[in-house]
Amino acid sequence: MSTKGITYKDAGVDIDAGNTFVKMIKPFVRATSRPEVISDIGGFGGLFSLNTNKYKNPVLVSGTDGVGTKLKIAMMADRHDTVGIDLVAMCVNDIIVQGAEPLFFLDYFATGSLSPERGAAVVKGISEGCIQAGCALIGGETAEMPGFYQDGEYDLAGFTVGVVDRDKIIDGSSITVGNTLIGIASSGLHSNGYSLARKIIFDTLGLGINDMLPGLDRSVADELLTPTRIYVKTVLNLLRDFRVNGIAHITGGGLLENVPRVLPKGCKAVIRRNSWTMPEIFHILQSGGSMEWTEMYRTFNCGIGMVLAVPEKDVDEILIRLSGLQEKAFVIGEVAKCEAGAEAVELL
Repeated sequence: MSTKGITYKDAGVDIDAGNTFVKMIKPFVRATSRPEVISDIGGFGGLFSLNTNKYKNPVLVSGTDGVGTKLKIAMMADRHDTVGIDLVAMCVNDIIVQGAEPLFFLDYFATGSLSPERGAAVVKGISEGCIQAGCALIGGETAEMPGFYQDGEYDLAGFTVGVVDRDKIIDGSSITVGNTLIGIASSGLHSNGYSLARKIIFDTLGLGINDMLPGLDRSVADELLTPTRIYVKTVLNLLRDFRVNGIAHITGGGLLENVPRVLPKGCKAVIRRNSWTMPEIFHILQSGGSMEWTEMYRTFNCGIGMVLAVPEKDVDEILIRLSGLQEKAFVIGEVAKCEAGAEAVELL
């Protein structure tokens, strides 16, 4: 009499599903390849040959991030093909502010029970994000952890490495009083403030995932799953021809917390709130939650995804270039002298 012993699949981990998943994502991964990539998916590590001839004194710049509770929206809507773009965006937008070109990207995908189709949709989005950023997806990790996540749930984390010449690092130290602040428009909420947005939309306003948002000809799912804009190619284009003294990625903490991160001592940002067109979703959230505007500006990007500090003499040409790159951009303020003990951002 023979007995069949317990298998890994009996414990909730399906190795065959994992192999199917890898086969499904290979075309997406290969679509992101750069000439420096010298490994294929499936190895223990991703191999990338840095072309040091392009740089006098190369400095590697790394970044890591996740998508946060925006993933809850994807799960509610059962739409998983855009959150991968968000994952890439949150990482590469962080390192481009220092002038670093993203070279490669790795992802971590964790779930309770692997659905190859759902996982492939996520990786398709990651691939699209890498293509938009010009970096290669050279590896990742898929973790199937039954009992750790509820059915249908997953989490994402991303990791990127870029490079910049040491003398071209942008750290804000060259920002001076009188620099102009240019804001580049966001595509919406991006990937920040979703815990608050979900509370207002679902609890306070009582809307469902497929309901239409008041004042918008879009559903909750369509608006909240709009991918984060990737600014890499835009910023690299500007850096080739213009002096940019500082760049702030407007993520968690909004304008009030992120702009000061690049300001040198003795400087403050004076921002004029009516100088750009704020997308309607932010007005919906503000009115729906009866939020103070200060709280809005320290939670959401409020329509500005990147802030550039540039010399006043270059403003007109930079705005023309940004328009040519299909970016909506606005002069939103300037850098002023900051007295001791004063706030680093003044909203007018």
